[in-house]
Amino acid sequence: MGENIYFFMIIALAVLAVTDLIVGVSNDAVNFLNSAIGSKAISFKTIMIVASIGIAFGAVSSSGMMEVARKGIFNPSEFVFAEIMIIFMAVMITDIILLDFFNTLGMPTSTTVSIVFELLGAAVAISLVKIYAGDGNFTHLTNYINTDKATEIIVGILLSVVIAFTIGAFVQFFTRVLLSFKFENKPKWVGAIFGGMAITAIIYFILIKGLKGTSILSPETSMFIGDNPEIFILGNFLLWFALSWVVTRFLSWNIYVIIIILGTFALAMAFAGNDLVNFIGVPLAAYESFVSWSNSGQLASEFNMQGLSVSVQTPTYLLLASGVVMVVTLWFSSKAKNVVKTSVDLSRQDEGDERFEPNFLSRQIVKFSIKASDNLNGLIPAGLQKRINGQFEKPTSYAQKAKVKDLPAFDLIRASVNLMVASVLISLATSLKLPLSTTYVTFMVAMGSSLADRAWGSESAVYRVAGVLNVIGGWFFTAIVAFVAASLIAYIIHLGGIYAIAALLVFAFILIGKNYISHTRKLKESKEEEKLERAESSSVQGVIEESAKNIANVVKRTSKIYSNTINGLAKQDLNLLKKNKKQGSKLATEIEDLRNHTFYFIKNLEEAHIGASNFYINAMGHLTDISQSLEYIGKVSHKHVNNNHKKLKYNQIKELKQIDYKLAEILENTSNAFEERSFEKIGTILNNKQELYDLVSQKIKLQVERTRTEESSPKNTTLYFSILLETKDLMTATMNLLEQYYKEYDEKIEPARLD
Repeated sequence: MGENIYFFMIIALAVLAVTDLIVGVSNDAVNFLNSAIGSKAISFKTIMIVASIGIAFGAVSSSGMMEVARKGIFNPSEFVFAEIMIIFMAVMITDIILLDFFNTLGMPTSTTVSIVFELLGAAVAISLVKIYAGDGNFTHLTNYINTDKATEIIVGILLSVVIAFTIGAFVQFFTRVLLSFKFENKPKWVGAIFGGMAITAIIYFILIKGLKGTSILSPETSMFIGDNPEIFILGNFLLWFALSWVVTRFLSWNIYVIIIILGTFALAMAFAGNDLVNFIGVPLAAYESFVSWSNSGQLASEFNMQGLSVSVQTPTYLLLASGVVMVVTLWFSSKAKNVVKTSVDLSRQDEGDERFEPNFLSRQIVKFSIKASDNLNGLIPAGLQKRINGQFEKPTSYAQKAKVKDLPAFDLIRASVNLMVASVLISLATSLKLPLSTTYVTFMVAMGSSLADRAWGSESAVYRVAGVLNVIGGWFFTAIVAFVAASLIAYIIHLGGIYAIAALLVFAFILIGKNYISHTRKLKESKEEEKLERAESSSVQGVIEESAKNIANVVKRTSKIYSNTINGLAKQDLNLLKKNKKQGSKLATEIEDLRNHTFYFIKNLEEAHIGASNFYINAMGHLTDISQSLEYIGKVSHKHVNNNHKKLKYNQIKELKQIDYKLAEILENTSNAFEERSFEKIGTILNNKQELYDLVSQKIKLQVERTRTEESSPKNTTLYFSILLETKDLMTATMNLLEQYYKEYDEKIEPARLD
């Protein structure tokens, strides 16, 4: 390959660097945003401004090239320029695909682990190619790969997950025991002590993790902090304790809000100052290699890359440009918000919509934990246990729980602990030169603190544990896939050269584009789609008024889903049936969520309006019956076509369409009645219900006769009867619901509502 080929590769790597910055920030935003967003200590706009300043400050003060990209994983002296460029290209293509995949799923993963295992995989692939072409002795692989460093990183990752979770839980438990959920009522000096400790930890984190090795922090200062950590920490604690007491005592500032603002800034700055090189370290190393090779006059296949062993300072203008890209991405990336949402939801204090489904492992862990907790409680004196339990009593009311989406996911104490513990652990590991992932540490600290704060109660534990297991599983999946994919891509580039690179780049950007379009469409659909709303009125008439929109929504969707099922069967359209089946399941899930709200709804009622609870429970029962019939029809229809069974006969399809037309007419009238609040029209609909019942009964009778006299498929007959019988059940549930509303509605009574 000529010089032009490598120039093309450098341009491609520059584009990949910008792309990697965008997908990387979308993923790592969870590191520094989850505590501030979850606690709602400050407005979202203020959070973003603080984080943006931290990112910009950290990017400009970055400590330079990440050595792991140059010599941490492989020994550069064992490779020539042509081989190094293949490794770097394979790493960057793999990285953007992998990180974008996790961002689309809304799962936080580690950019550090991704880049490390991609470098390892690509370097191993090229090393094996070199060995195979040479003496064929694969035991020499250790000459090419820095196995000690790779092992150290893997062990560090495993330990950081366990240690972060454990220490997060430990610190949160004792903090809550000391401060309780009524921490705002504690004396000012108690908050000042906590503020002194937390701010000291965060400042130490800024100096050690964020500014160590930069021009902002002089070598003498760095040396003093390193040689005298105890004196530095003690002096800082006394200073920040005094300042915390002054601002809370005389200025009435909330010290916990200050901790959260400072902690968010610190983590954002450290992220930009250190993790920035996860995204641009490889392209910059490739550029430096290209410059060295161009000046050498040697062939690309002969120029040795031992020059990568020398440390090089990254140009400030490149760091500044990278910082700008990161800040812009932070403000506009919907995927970043999606990743943060996963972390916040898993650490939420109250019950709500759980994103993850429980699995066997999560159930067993919860069962074991309950038994272990019971055994441990038996060892603690009853008096002490009562006092501890008193500190964990939450002042939240049920009325607020019903509006849980408007409340903070957790309080200021937990947000402060998350930031403080994450800062301490990352600073400690950095000072001891131990490798870890900031994503893993911040996420696991948040999970540990939520467990200790009793956020994982019996109502939510299996879901939260399943979520954590999914995220952790994703981390190890990242490492394995990063290694395998990078090695495979490196080998493909080795075989195909420039054509392979072009094809892989096109594939990568098509994949990212497809994910972006899919994510944007889902986001748009979720915004536009009318979701079912929870009733909060305290009287029957109030519930009728509030739920009318829900009923209209359900009826409209029922008509559409039913019609799509019949059309899908008529056309044997598997894609339509599959999509329709999902819509039926989605409607059933939303109705189930309304049923789960029953507890909070009843808690809000006064005795004078107790009849509203009976009305609400019965209405939920009828809606559930509708959704179950609809879901079953969609499921059996999809299964029939998916299994390639015999098509329904022309007469059967014709009869189903007749039922569909009549049902659609009834459901449309019902929807209009509820949308217009013209409940008197329900009487007319109920008077015509027998016509549809008779139509369905007639079709059942016809099919019985056909089955006896004509040769037919058993599967065909079973499907047809299933649809007819479930249609009958669907209509019965709908008419029961209409009768309930028609009977209870009284336009003379003013609906009573909760204040």
